[in-house]
Amino acid sequence: MLLPDKHISFAESLIGLGSFVLESLKSPKTIDILWRNFESVRGQEYPAFHSFDNLVLAVDALFALGAIDLTDDGELKRSPITETT
Repeated sequence: MLLPDKHISFAESLIGLGSFVLESLKSPKTIDILWRNFESVRGQEYPAFHSFDNLVLAVDALFALGAIDLTDDGELKRSPITETT
């Protein structure tokens, strides 16, 4: 479920959910705000169902890859390597 394959679409994979997280982190946010953002677009703009646990796993994977960091306030933010100008 981490990567898409023959039976799992990109949107259903944790990497696909991670792309949603990165797109949502234009400014630092808490995981609760990310979850509310995801719930508001699930089924309309984002075609796959994911649980809160999947969101946490996607955030963990992005953190392990160095794509996101934590602020001093405990919010998630993009790391400098993923920021676009």
